[in-house]
Amino acid sequence: MATGIQDVPPRGWQRFAPELTLGEARARLFALGGLGEDGGYGDAWVKLRLWRVPIWFPNTQGRRRAVRFHDLHHVLTGYPTDWRGEFEIAAWEIATGIGRRYCAAWLLNLLGFACGLVVFPRSVYRAFLRGRRSANLYFTEWDDALLARRVGEMRRRLRLDAGNVRPTLRDKEAFVLWSAASLLTYLAVAVVTLLPALVALGLLWLSHAT
Repeated sequence: MATGIQDVPPRGWQRFAPELTLGEARARLFALGGLGEDGGYGDAWVKLRLWRVPIWFPNTQGRRRAVRFHDLHHVLTGYPTDWRGEFEIAAWEIATGIGRRYCAAWLLNLLGFACGLVVFPRSVYRAFLRGRRSANLYFTEWDDALLARRVGEMRRRLRLDAGNVRPTLRDKEAFVLWSAASLLTYLAVAVVTLLPALVALGLLWLSHAT
């Protein structure tokens, strides 16, 4: 595993210049990701693509409230909106703390953390360590004036410009704890999702057996 929080600058860090406002940088994020002018905030469903397989899930009110901050976190951290970047920012947000108001963010981030452990473990570890030394916007009240603030200013405020720091024992223990929590969450969601299909198959088998 990596020994520092930032062995290399985060991917995408240079795409959002410090002098840009958060609103300008967010518009660029939407354009780069093909997300439309409003980032899809008003859509009823969210479409993701796992390789070539489309995945749809409901754009709940809880997700809409959380994603406003989540997208600004992409801008400030530099993590792209590709799969690796989403797994990285999931680990980063969990490490910084999300609070009690954003259950949707907790669930989606724990699922992303679990996936990242499998496919990009080193990146997820680095992002988690970085989050242990920085803050996020989830504890900020949403205000359109926030979008007028400069990227560089907010990176400093959230301590995202910190240099390399060796992880402590507590950092490593926290990573193990949240890794276990994320994997258990993934397993629980998989069971709940597949349970109706398993019950239906079981009933079908019993009907044929009798």
